[in-house]
Amino acid sequence: MKYHIWTEGCQMNVADSQRVGSALEHLGYAMTENAADADVIVMNTCVVRQSAEDKAYGRLSSFKPLKQKNPNLIINLMGCLVGVRGHDKLKARFPFVDVFSPPSDPGPLISLLTQGEIRSMEDAETTRRFLSMDDELILPVHERGQLISAHVPVVYGCSHACTFCIIPYKRGVERSRPVGDIVSEVRSLAAQGVKEITLLGQIVDRYGKDIPDTLAGTRGPSLAGLLRLVHEVEGIERIRFLTSHPNYFTEELMETVAEMPKVMPHIEIPIQAGDDTVLENMKRGYTQQQFRDIVEKIRKIIPGCSVATDIIVGFPGETDEQFMQTYQVLADLKLDVAHLARYSVRPGTVATRRMVDDVSDEEKMRRFRLLEELQEKVVGEINAKYLGETVPVLFEEKVKGRWKGRTPTNKLVFVETEEDLRGQVIPVTITWTGPWSMQATLAKQPVLLSF
Repeated sequence: MKYHIWTEGCQMNVADSQRVGSALEHLGYAMTENAADADVIVMNTCVVRQSAEDKAYGRLSSFKPLKQKNPNLIINLMGCLVGVRGHDKLKARFPFVDVFSPPSDPGPLISLLTQGEIRSMEDAETTRRFLSMDDELILPVHERGQLISAHVPVVYGCSHACTFCIIPYKRGVERSRPVGDIVSEVRSLAAQGVKEITLLGQIVDRYGKDIPDTLAGTRGPSLAGLLRLVHEVEGIERIRFLTSHPNYFTEELMETVAEMPKVMPHIEIPIQAGDDTVLENMKRGYTQQQFRDIVEKIRKIIPGCSVATDIIVGFPGETDEQFMQTYQVLADLKLDVAHLARYSVRPGTVATRRMVDDVSDEEKMRRFRLLEELQEKVVGEINAKYLGETVPVLFEEKVKGRWKGRTPTNKLVFVETEEDLRGQVIPVTITWTGPWSMQATLAKQPVLLSF
């Protein structure tokens, strides 16, 4: 028996698919990259933008002939396209789909495969918790001994409800995993050869805020505390986390990053827009000056830290003058990464219900290109400072004859060598830099392997 998983979207979906694969292999299935050879096909979907949703519909339709050819084929639609609020419309539109699974929940699929029918949600939850091994993840066979960097969800869902965001409607309310489950999973991954883990949450620095204190005067779990516990796991050499939110990124968390050698000096903290009125309309809860102050504080407390952000251009009502505020923020702060997106209408969000999408597609693209060109110049200048420097790189895999790895600040580095570098943290000397990656040679002299 074979399974095939198609995954689109964020790192959380990657982690979810990994857990589905683990559960299926627990039942005796083996992975295949060819959907036509599969007995079970899982589609793990994203709908954060219209393009991702359209891609999911296209891919799903392409599986229909496989079902017609093989009626015994099980097709599972999973993820944000399904969401947590029911799937009757999808079931009517795609009758050839056998089972629909909410994000991060393989329970309905496993229930169908083990019982021949979809049981109650309570039973499905029990099945999910057993087979996805909340406190221990056994990697799929093709990743064991090969996967160097893994993602570990710590917070599911989101309760912040930015006006542009569909995630709270699709993934449900914020739910933090127990500390013990997370640490046990990290230990399990380390035992299987994983060297780097990234703790995931839609707003990762809200970890633990939904868990009430058990005793008066005590504190519940926090991301800072969790990082310190994960830091003690033997075998894990690097720790990252994403994505943060300016409202919850505390000095305590910054100091934890600075103090813990395994926690990498790289912070992902979206601003989304540089104009205060747009930020208010987005319901972000901070001003551009407050964001500037946070970045300044990060750079002061965590010297040498790289900072990444997210930006949406063309939000409803955004004028050219307001957009230029965003442009100026990027020009001034000179951030290491800016993930850019054009605003996309998402049915059900506050922005779609109450605001008019009045920025044309052409203008959105113009603004996108302006930021893209600016950021290319900024990052090119940042990376040029690495030329001739010796830095530690954790190597993950060989791609087209070159070993690929990342610096502590998450810079992508390629090295040509016949040596097997997988899973090693090795000092390299940077010989070429560009805005998106760097090239290097193995260093002749040892280097301190942390910043």
